Amino acid sequence: MQIGILSDTHDNVEAVERATAIFEEEGVEVLVHCGDYIAPPVIPSFDGFEVHGVLGNNDGEVAGLHAAFDALGGESELHGRFAELTFDGLSFAVLHGESLAEVRSLADAGTYDYVCYGHHHEREQTETGRTTVLNPGAHFPTVPAEDRTVAIVDTETESVRFREFE
Repeated sequence: MQIGILSDTHDNVEAVERATAIFEEEGVEVLVHCGDYIAPPVIPSFDGFEVHGVLGNNDGEVAGLHAAFDALGGESELHGRFAELTFDGLSFAVLHGESLAEVRSLADAGTYDYVCYGHHHEREQTETGRTTVLNPGAHFPTVPAEDRTVAIVDTETESVRFREFE
């Protein structure tokens, strides 16, 4: 299974549409969003995917975000501030990650195969024991081009690829 990871879309509908086009091209079935949608208008662009998301520090319209996720239907869910997910036997911790100490603590515990976070607007893929720490990048206007990325996790090969936006 291909899982698309993204974060910090910050009301950037155009970026979300480019991301979903990449995910469609890559055969992604499930999306994981690490927070900071800002408001509900970006959520309909995820239609056609199973989406799991967490809230970020800038997500103010929470009731509207929950309603938008509900409208996606299926297994899509806005999980609150933290999610524990399992896909093809791989475990994922998902949080927005304002505290890097919290992100590192989750990774150091060795409980999860992947710890996915956002907030810092810099892509990252590091290994801590058995855990891959993954920040997919961000889509805020001031983010450098090399960090305007999404990540794709292949559950069969347990590999991660980043895709930059053109």
